[in-house]
Amino acid sequence: MDVRLSEVLAALSHALDITEGQPRGHAERTCLISMRIAEQLGLDPQTRSSLFHAALLKDAGCSSNAAKVAALYGADDAGVKRDRKVTDHLDAGQSLRHLVRSTAPGRSPLAKARHLKALVAHGSEGARGLTELRCERGAAVARSVGLSLEAEAAIRHLDEHWDGRGYPHSLEGEAISLLGRILCLAQTAEVFWQDGGGAEAACRVARERGGTWFDPALVDALCAVEHDGAFWATLGQPRVAALEPSDRLLLADDDGLDRIAQAFAGIVDAKTPFTARHSEGVAEIAVALSAALGQDADAQRTMRRAGLLHDIGKLGVSNRILDKPAKLDAAEWAAMRRHPEWTLEILQRIPAFAALAEVAAAHHERLDGSGYHRGLDAAQLDRPSRILAVADVAEALSAERPYREALPPSAVLDIMRRDAGTAFDTAAFAALEQVLPQWSAAGDDAGHAPGTGAHAATRAA
Repeated sequence: MDVRLSEVLAALSHALDITEGQPRGHAERTCLISMRIAEQLGLDPQTRSSLFHAALLKDAGCSSNAAKVAALYGADDAGVKRDRKVTDHLDAGQSLRHLVRSTAPGRSPLAKARHLKALVAHGSEGARGLTELRCERGAAVARSVGLSLEAEAAIRHLDEHWDGRGYPHSLEGEAISLLGRILCLAQTAEVFWQDGGGAEAACRVARERGGTWFDPALVDALCAVEHDGAFWATLGQPRVAALEPSDRLLLADDDGLDRIAQAFAGIVDAKTPFTARHSEGVAEIAVALSAALGQDADAQRTMRRAGLLHDIGKLGVSNRILDKPAKLDAAEWAAMRRHPEWTLEILQRIPAFAALAEVAAAHHERLDGSGYHRGLDAAQLDRPSRILAVADVAEALSAERPYREALPPSAVLDIMRRDAGTAFDTAAFAALEQVLPQWSAAGDDAGHAPGTGAHAATRAA
């Protein structure tokens, strides 16, 4: 059964919101503002359709620069991005205050000075490179899920400014795609709206930056609805489906849903250099285990999607935690342990993924009840959940992490064997003994890594 592409993208956009340090619904609210501007401009249905989908997927490249941002600032990447969203970085005073606020917060003056020096050396060209990486990655994701060339261009031009001082290519005026100009304005207006200032703050920042950041004609279109209270009230609980042009609906069949799952797995794995192929590897092992245990093609397809999307909640975890080479403290562990909960919340919003949401979110649960986030035990874990848990640990032990090196299949199996029958399902582990050497030999060289025990080794799995 085909489903509306927008239904899936709107739900998954919440994962992108938390990666950008924004409250959930940021992309949906940006979509609502964008479509109201489009209405004011009288754009045709095809153009509005491209704008609609681009708004939902505008931050698809956001994870690609997260590790670099966290390392440069010595801070939570989402927090840095959140603060930067309300900063006019071309204003020297605002930029300086942003750096002081966001660089190595709570750390020693020496640490702050060291990171500030690195940021100064990184300079505008370094920032340009990070933005280019983000925008090009986002455009590639849009292409992979079947969006139009106009939607791709909008995402690629998201951070270009009307006066030519934006990133990454310093495009100026109408050299920036119209949809890119609308998204740049709409996302900024949304941030200032939800920061507590409402419509007045959204329109004020639009006027202040009109002619520099924003196309003046688009500012006029936005500000024309400043006093439309009914419209701004819709942002409180955004519902975007009604605004999708009814004669331009994009539908996703099973193959399309597979492509979306694959695209978002790439977004997740781009969050840290230590998980370059983790989600895909987990999916491959899970499918092989499912086949070995006699599950049919539909069950195997569900296992693949669950493997690809199991860590989507990890987009909300700071790279200061994901990339930390030392032991996590209590607060860091608490943050890490929330990612399966976020996975469940995000995937449950998609009716087409209802069968896999619980499975994906259970990948850190254990038969003896020692796992997280809900402490489920054998009586509560079905066969797919058990398979995914085994696949996740096997791939994680096989992959390099910041706190350990990689292990060969024989060592992975030796470690996991200690927990077979207590933490891990015995049938799934028996299948793994056959599958893992073949998977490893097939050339899936994702950078693989060990630990001192199967439970401990899955910190960042």
